[in-house]
Amino acid sequence: MGNSSSMLTQYDIEEVQDHCSNTFSQQEIVSLYQRFCQLDRNGCGFISAEEFMTVPEFAVNPLSQRLFRMLDGLNFKEFVAFLSSFSSRAAMQQKVEFIFRVYDSDGNGKVTFNEMLDILRDLTGQFISEQQREKVLGHVLEEAGYTKDSLLAQSDFMMILGNSSLKMEVEVPVD
Repeated sequence: MGNSSSMLTQYDIEEVQDHCSNTFSQQEIVSLYQRFCQLDRNGCGFISAEEFMTVPEFAVNPLSQRLFRMLDGLNFKEFVAFLSSFSSRAAMQQKVEFIFRVYDSDGNGKVTFNEMLDILRDLTGQFISEQQREKVLGHVLEEAGYTKDSLLAQSDFMMILGNSSLKMEVEVPVD
């Protein structure tokens, strides 16, 4: 899968579809490949975090700095897998796994109060005080049956978010 859309074979398309659990149609994968090639400015077959930051919607996202560690050095298959979490066809489990990876900044498989507070800080900026953030987060954890000292695993995230009507969707324009 090089840097030209003519190099994307039917086999490649099907392989990518399998890799992302069929969350994108073949036509969407071709469109994503064209976008990938546009982002891969040096044609090396990987997108750096800096190249990804050229996408305006991503650059203004308050969590973009946090997502850097998930994005840097993605090949096309990984790029599609990353985006598949935002597909309306993605399973709730896949969406929760993605959210968990965003929150688990040190990658140890557990999310602490401080990691959740960091996300809340990124999302709210200067709009609320640190004391208000801590109070809100403490209350949310308490309502879910946890405390500030709880270490949340991915299964905890699934239990908390699994019954919600979580919307994480992106449309892939098809030419």
